[in-house]
Amino acid sequence: MEGRQYFEGIGRRKRATARVRIYPGGSGQMLVNGKDYQEFFGRDIDRYCLVAPFEATQTAGQFDMTIVIDGGGITGQSEAARMGAARALLKYNADFSPMLRKAGLLTRDAREKERKKPGLRRARKATQYTKR
Repeated sequence: MEGRQYFEGIGRRKRATARVRIYPGGSGQMLVNGKDYQEFFGRDIDRYCLVAPFEATQTAGQFDMTIVIDGGGITGQSEAARMGAARALLKYNADFSPMLRKAGLLTRDAREKERKKPGLRRARKATQYTKR
């Protein structure tokens, strides 16, 4: 796929970062870190995340896609890739913006893991209070 024109988008979710390149005029091939996306993502919901931006814009199967993902867990990685694909589609055609926004694919999910506080077991869980 090197040497072909592409459109790039970067997506982030929790600790995961995905750099997505879409190549117009492809057959729908999706590679994630050098593997086929069906091999990389085991769960169907994570696989559907990658296809969602293309289904929202009715462009499924018209692009080849390469994704480089770093950090995070599997679900965070798939959601980061989804956002990167949506941003790449936006660079390809700015008219896709209302469709992608309506589907909620352009909004960054800013929720991060809350840090553990001193004196607590986790971020908010405290030891059980004993009266006597």
